[in-house]
Amino acid sequence: MINIHVVTRGGSSIHMQADPGRSLMETLREGGIDDIAALCGGNCSCATCHVYLENSALEIGSDEADMLDSLLHQRPNSKLLCQVEVVEGMNDLHVEIAPEE
Repeated sequence: MINIHVVTRGGSSIHMQADPGRSLMETLREGGIDDIAALCGGNCSCATCHVYLENSALEIGSDEADMLDSLLHQRPNSKLLCQVEVVEGMNDLHVEIAPEE
């Protein structure tokens, strides 16, 4: 199990565990995090699953970079949850839900 620490838009801290093999977007939504709209269903075409990931060395694909470039609240550690797969070795992942655009 992968430990995930989430800070919601309202500032609440939530701890959850996830099994590898699913997107982080699906994991958080199924875990009751309602701040993730994911209007496109995980197709990297809406940016409504924008978050900030601490200590993440995950690469950003060109489609994701295009979506992130359109956001007002983009930071160097911005990611789209639909583009992050939960994998082994991803432990104590810290996620902050970005402000709504």
